[in-house]
Amino acid sequence: MKKITTFLSMLLVGAFYSCQNSENASSLSVPSEVRSQLISLGFDVVNHVPIQFNDGYLVEGDIYLTSSDLATMQPKKRIPVAEQYSTNQLVTGLPRTVTVYMPTSSFSATYVSALDVAISRYNAQNLQIHFTRVTTSSANMVFKRLTKSQESQGILGSSGFPTSSGAPYGTILMSGVLVSTYNLTVNGIATILAHEMGHCIGFRHTDYYNRAISCGGATSNEGASNVGANLIPGTPSTATLAAKSWMLACTDGGDRPFNTADKTALNYLY
Repeated sequence: MKKITTFLSMLLVGAFYSCQNSENASSLSVPSEVRSQLISLGFDVVNHVPIQFNDGYLVEGDIYLTSSDLATMQPKKRIPVAEQYSTNQLVTGLPRTVTVYMPTSSFSATYVSALDVAISRYNAQNLQIHFTRVTTSSANMVFKRLTKSQESQGILGSSGFPTSSGAPYGTILMSGVLVSTYNLTVNGIATILAHEMGHCIGFRHTDYYNRAISCGGATSNEGASNVGANLIPGTPSTATLAAKSWMLACTDGGDRPFNTADKTALNYLY
């Protein structure tokens, strides 16, 4: 799609996180056989065109899938119509401490402060999954900066879902221009980082079944795909923009700490 100039329209998608210039679309298009595989898995490749990204593909804006991921996805489960959703695979081996690393050589102090806020939001829920920031790249979850080319394409970030062995997804790629280009605050960036971390532990978008709730425009369903989109008991029957869930597909760049339903979902899963 065309690069959007207003921040309100930026996609959060697994968190915001992907727009591309139309002039770059042809060079980033995926092979027809991969497109067919994504369709067979239930991904929407029409409203959310997948693109080639590093050694794999960027699907639904900020979800990174390799060919191996596509080949090993589990069968899909029932698709509910309710607010909070999880993937088929979650982090196992609980209670578990997940170490998180953000290199200061790639990200400014604002990003590091934002990561500390994001981590504190999770840990304040007293879950069986606990996050701690470390200073070594051997961490369970590592933040890396997108390339300049990817940032120029409008991609703001990407992550993935838990592995088949029950480990959190290990790499989150982030744009380094959230302050300089979009003027985000620490709390605004913290919301985005927490969103991508949410994908890594198994959360789908709150409004995956109708992205228009947070993104505007026509009704658009991301599809459950074989990744799964499973109702989390105890959460509301509908998603609303006013509720400001941290896992809404699109963001206005503002602060979205966990709301009541978010906390219910987190405590149910972890």
